[in-house]
Amino acid sequence: MSQDTRVDKVIAESVASDSNVVNQNSIVESKAKKERRKRSVAWDHFTSAVDSEGIKKGVCNYCKKEYLADTKEHGTTAMLGHIRKCKKIPCNVDTRQSKIAFQSVTGGNKGDVSIVSWKFDQEECRKALCRMIILDELPFRFVEKEGFKQFMKVVQPLFRIPSRTTVTRDCFDLFDEEKNKMRSIFKETQQRVCITTDTWTSVQRINYMCITAHWIDKNWTLHKRVINFCPISSHRGEDLAKGIVKCLHEWGLHRIFTVTVDNASSNSVCVAELSKQLTKWGTNLLGGKHLHVRCMAHIINLVVQDGIKEANISIERIRQAVRYIRQSPARWKNFQECCVDENLAKKSLCLDVPTRWNSTYLMLNRAIEYEGAILAYADRDIGLAHHLEFGHICVCDGDSDIVDEEQPVGSLLCSDWDSIKRIAKFLELFFKLTLKVSGSLYITSNIHFLEICQVGFCLSKLISSDDIVLAQMATNMKKKFEKYWGDPTKMNKMLFIPCVLDPRHKFTTLSFALKKMFGDNGATIEKDVREYMKSLFNEYSSSASKDKCGKLSSEVEASSSSYMVDIGDFYEELSRHTSGSGAGNSKSELDKYLAEDTEVGTSDFNVLLWWKYNSARFPFLSEMDWLRSESQPISIEEDLDSLEQLEQDLIWIPMLSKSHIFVSGLKGTVIEFCKNIVLAGV
Repeated sequence: MSQDTRVDKVIAESVASDSNVVNQNSIVESKAKKERRKRSVAWDHFTSAVDSEGIKKGVCNYCKKEYLADTKEHGTTAMLGHIRKCKKIPCNVDTRQSKIAFQSVTGGNKGDVSIVSWKFDQEECRKALCRMIILDELPFRFVEKEGFKQFMKVVQPLFRIPSRTTVTRDCFDLFDEEKNKMRSIFKETQQRVCITTDTWTSVQRINYMCITAHWIDKNWTLHKRVINFCPISSHRGEDLAKGIVKCLHEWGLHRIFTVTVDNASSNSVCVAELSKQLTKWGTNLLGGKHLHVRCMAHIINLVVQDGIKEANISIERIRQAVRYIRQSPARWKNFQECCVDENLAKKSLCLDVPTRWNSTYLMLNRAIEYEGAILAYADRDIGLAHHLEFGHICVCDGDSDIVDEEQPVGSLLCSDWDSIKRIAKFLELFFKLTLKVSGSLYITSNIHFLEICQVGFCLSKLISSDDIVLAQMATNMKKKFEKYWGDPTKMNKMLFIPCVLDPRHKFTTLSFALKKMFGDNGATIEKDVREYMKSLFNEYSSSASKDKCGKLSSEVEASSSSYMVDIGDFYEELSRHTSGSGAGNSKSELDKYLAEDTEVGTSDFNVLLWWKYNSARFPFLSEMDWLRSESQPISIEEDLDSLEQLEQDLIWIPMLSKSHIFVSGLKGTVIEFCKNIVLAGV
C-alpha cells in the first residue's frame, strides 16, 4: 500500500513539472510573438507584411514597392532611401534643391502673391512650430495630437514631429535667442529708455510685477516691449525697486529717462530708491527731478469714479436690471425675443466691473441702445420689478468709502433713462480721452497737458450747469482733479515739455493753455518750464560734447603716440576766436527751434516723422528723450481673469540649467513674455 502511494506521488510530481514547462514555453512564445514598437520614421510610410515563404517585408503605402524588413538582418536604410525617391509620396521635397513657391503679400490686396524660393529645413520648421505655439497660445502637448500628426503627413511627410518636451526646450531656446538680440540692441544704441510698471496680487495670493520698456530707435520708430513679467515678494517700495533694478541690470539698461507708475504710496518709495541707484550708476539726469511720472489713465479713473458716486442710484437701477436679465438662460431668451419685436440686433448686455469706470460707461451705452427691449421685457416679466423693489444700494457718507446706510433700489423710471443718457454723454469725453492717451503704437506725451486742460475746462463749465446731477458730478470730479493737477509746483515738468517739442504747438500753445488753466500763475510756470528745458538741453549737449571730445582725443593720442612735440593746432585757435567774437549773436539749437514758426496742425500729422526729417538741423534736440516719455502703464488688468484661471494649471518645468521657471500648459508667464519678444520681429 505504501509503495502505491509513493508511485502516485512521483507521477503527480512529473505531471506538475511537465505543466510548468508547458506554461514557461507558452510565455516565451507569447513574448516572442509581441514585437517591439517601430521607432523609425520609415514605418510612417511603409506597412509591415509577411510573404508566403515567411519573409518579413515592408510595403510602400504609395507605390506598393517591397523591401526586405527583417529587423535582425536588414534594417530600414533601404526604405528611408526609397522615401526620398518615391514619386507618389505627396509633397515629396528634394532637400538639396530650392524650389519656387507663392506667398501672399502682407498688407496687400486680396489675391496678391509674391514668388519666393523655398527649401525644406527641419530646424526652420521646428522654429516656426515654436512660434505658432507661442503666438496662438497652444499647449505643448498639441504636437502629440493625432489630428496634427495626420495633417503634417499630408502637408510635409519629411517633417519629423518633435515631442512636447522637445518643443518646450525649443521655446526656451527661442526665448533666449530673441532676448539676446534685444539685449544687443539696447547695448548698441545706448539711448535712454522710458519704463512703465504695474503690480497686482492674484487669487492665489501671488504678487506679480510687469515692466515695459518704451523707446524710439534711430529710424524714429516707437517700440514697446515687455522686458519682465515675474512674481515678487511683496508690494513694498523697497522690494519693487530691487525687482526693477535687477531687471534693468539683466538687460543692461542703466540709462532710464522716466518711470511711469500709478498713485500707490509704495510706488513713490520705489521711484525714490530707483533714483538713488541711477545716481550710483551716474545716469540720473538732473538728480531725477522728472523721473517719477504719474499714470494719466489711472488719475482719470480716480476722477471719474468720484463723479459716478453722485449718480449712483440711476446707475444702480440699470446695473440691477442688466444683472437680473443675465442671471438665467430663460430670461435671456425672453429678452432676445423682445429685441426681435423691437427690431434690434441680438447683442449681449454688458455688466460693469466696480473697479473699472469705463466698463460702467459701456454698460450704460449698451443699455441705452436697448432701452426699448428692456422696457418691453419689464412688461413681460413682473419679477424684474420685484427684484428692483426689494434690492438695496449702499450709500456712502460724504467723500469717504464708509457705508452710511442702505436704501432700496426702486423701480426703473423714465427719469432714470434721461439721467443715464446725460451721464453717458458726459462720460464719453473721458472714455475717448482714455483710449487716446493709452495708445502704444503712437506717442502720447505731446498731447497729455492739452487733454488735461480740456478736461479742466469742461468740468469748470459743468459746475455751473443747470443740470443738478451733472453739476454735482463735475464738482466732485473737480476736487479730485485739483488734487493731482491743480498745483503746478507738484506736476512733473515732463508734462509740459513734450508739448513744446511738438512743432505744431511750442510755447505759443503752452503759454495759452497755462494761462487758461492757472490764470496769472501761468506766466511764472512758463518761465520755470523754459529754465528747466534749457538746463536739460545743456545736460544733453555737454554729455554729447564730452563723448565727441573723448573720441577725438583718443584718435589724436593713437595717431601721435610716437610724436611727443606739441605743434599746436591752428583750427582749434580759429574756432575759439570765431566763437568768442560771435558769442553775442550765437543761438543754441533750442533757441533756433523755438524761434521758428509753428507747423500747420492736421489730424494726420506725424510728430516722429517731422523730427526724423529735421534731425540733421537739430542734432542735439533730436537725441533728447522728451518725446519718448510715455505716461501710461501696461494694461494688464484686462488679462487678469484668464491669468487667474490658468494659474491653477501652472506647473514647474526644470530648465536645462539648475534654475526653474513658471510655465503653464496653456498660457503662462513665460509664454506671454516669449510672445511679446517674438512679436518684436527683431
